Amino acid sequence: VRLWVRTEPFLVGALPAPPPARLAPHYLRKAAAYARARADQGCFPRLRWPSWRHIACGKLQLSREIAWLYFELFRGLLGPAPPARLRWAEAEAACASAEELERERSKARARPRPKAGGSPEPACRGARPILTLPYLSCALQLSVDTLQFLLFLYVQQLHKVSLRRSLLGDEWPSARTKSPSLTGKSAGGNKNWNDQEHLAFVQSHLLDMLELLLEPEQLSASSHSSCSSLVSYEAVRALNLLLEGTVSNSGTVWPLHKLALRQPCHGHNGYSKVSRAFSLGKLESWLRSCLTANPLGMTVCLKAGKKLAWAQQVEGTTKRAKIACSARVVPEVSPMVIMSQVYRQTLAKSSDTLVGAHVRIHRCNESFIYLLSPLRSVTIEKCRNSTFVLGPVETSVHVQSCDSVKVIVVCHRLSLSSTTGCTFHTLTPTQPLILSGNQAVSFAPFHTHYPMLEDHMAQVGLATLPNYWDSPMLVCRDSGDSSVFRLLPPSDFYTFVIPFEMEGDTTETPGGLPQEYQEALSQREQRVQVWQRTVKEAGLSRDQRKQFQALVESKFREWLIQTGNRQQLDSLVPPALGPKQAAG
Repeated sequence: VRLWVRTEPFLVGALPAPPPARLAPHYLRKAAAYARARADQGCFPRLRWPSWRHIACGKLQLSREIAWLYFELFRGLLGPAPPARLRWAEAEAACASAEELERERSKARARPRPKAGGSPEPACRGARPILTLPYLSCALQLSVDTLQFLLFLYVQQLHKVSLRRSLLGDEWPSARTKSPSLTGKSAGGNKNWNDQEHLAFVQSHLLDMLELLLEPEQLSASSHSSCSSLVSYEAVRALNLLLEGTVSNSGTVWPLHKLALRQPCHGHNGYSKVSRAFSLGKLESWLRSCLTANPLGMTVCLKAGKKLAWAQQVEGTTKRAKIACSARVVPEVSPMVIMSQVYRQTLAKSSDTLVGAHVRIHRCNESFIYLLSPLRSVTIEKCRNSTFVLGPVETSVHVQSCDSVKVIVVCHRLSLSSTTGCTFHTLTPTQPLILSGNQAVSFAPFHTHYPMLEDHMAQVGLATLPNYWDSPMLVCRDSGDSSVFRLLPPSDFYTFVIPFEMEGDTTETPGGLPQEYQEALSQREQRVQVWQRTVKEAGLSRDQRKQFQALVESKFREWLIQTGNRQQLDSLVPPALGPKQAAG
């Protein structure tokens, strides 16, 4: 058996900021005991939102906004399915006040109960999805699996700043941290993308996480395990969140609990059919002996990923660019697309290769990049003076250590750290997260469309309402000054045209524009019409019209060069036999 650490809980689930002190393992163990003791109050085996709000706000001293942030972040990681997301968006958009929204979140909704006394699933004989998601059995049930949620909260320790490591030089809480290497070598910095960091984290904290899942009677008075502690089948099943694997390089990926139940493994992991539990010591030893590098992670993508073909690409400027895509080996595992060092290019793509992919864009300068497909997640880091137009993103867009970039996207969540002078045109059902180290951030409404946009939004469960593009949340202490961001003034607002032909039905910006921005556009259009009428009524002679046209064109060329738009227009001129569509 080979086991590895799943990418998504760290890439999408770990908020890229130091966690609150009250989410330390000591407090999580107390929260686990509290939840188990109140199974009849909506705490276990599933944790309802009102119960988590009580634990988070009353016991862990977190704010209600932070409590909902983690609860909703976990829900976004594991589900629900797109149709259920759209139904919840409709219910949320119908709420007229914060109090009404809170009542909607707290509603108790019936869900099918599992059969009592059922035996654990046998080792499977056919391929099954990596995770069993009981959440999907009830579309609008605002509850989460308690044990998996505890593991999710523990994973937030990935970004805990260690004073000891800082003193040793391995880690320092600066605004500009080192970025993972894009050569496949080990590197620090962006831990969310570094599968070697994920493996090291699980190896270092494995016993702590197992103890977090133990039943109260298996713990000592100090809330720690003993040599006789047993790990329940349900606890191992919860570990499916973090671990998966295969048997003898078979090519089929199984969740952890199915591998652990295989008869040949019982002697190694201490499983007893009588107690339906595992010996803690043997299970820990078996897990450590089976853990290996993730064969589906970023490192493998960089070393063995295929190079992508692009529909629109300027010739002669691609030597530095590194663009790779991991193979879609397992249907349940999202592929990865990694782009680095794209310089002074316009790149465009809309294809099955990108659908559901995790995308990382790194060190791109003075470029225009269009990824017009539904995506799973996007990370943009260390980019400058570039524009990114993205298809709908199912989970999160994180922008880090970027200067003067523009991001245009419909996404479930946006977060940013260590950015300067960046502009975000977004449509999002959650508050944008302003983490540490940001300066001169501008938020603006989503202002473009392409023919397949609304179809792609439906595929990932994103609606036009609610839309919190203008209500960012200041998360970290050093981001507490609201002067780090502004809403783009309507006078500076222009719509954005995606310059590619595609098939589809979307002909306007989904959801329209806020009234003040629409009025600004209308006033500008009226001024243009007045100018055109003035020129027409000026009674210029033929020679005067030629001179006037030459003057206007000269000033326009000067403006293109001064604003950098000349490069963008030049890069859109296709080769002689270039494709019309952005499909590649």
